[in-house]
Amino acid sequence: MTHRHAAHHLKKEVKGHLFDYLLLLTAGVFFLMAVNIFRGERFLEFIFLTAFASFYIIWGIYHHIMEDTLHLKIVIEYILIAFTLIFMLKIIIFPN
Repeated sequence: MTHRHAAHHLKKEVKGHLFDYLLLLTAGVFFLMAVNIFRGERFLEFIFLTAFASFYIIWGIYHHIMEDTLHLKIVIEYILIAFTLIFMLKIIIFPN
């Protein structure tokens, strides 16, 4: 896949599902704001991180249901990405 083809596909995807991506972006912004507001509160940071990861999984399932492309491997992919996010942020960015 060429760079131009990938950019065209991404632009088409976002334009076709603008509400979905705005919802995800808004949730991401709120997550970052909450983590910044409660910086140093390790338990609350972890709760916000877990909540955002859960939202991401639910968002992905919803997005693929709307596209009629939901398969078990897609759900597993969203779960693995969410757990990777939790692991990376918990271990690297929010160390105890």
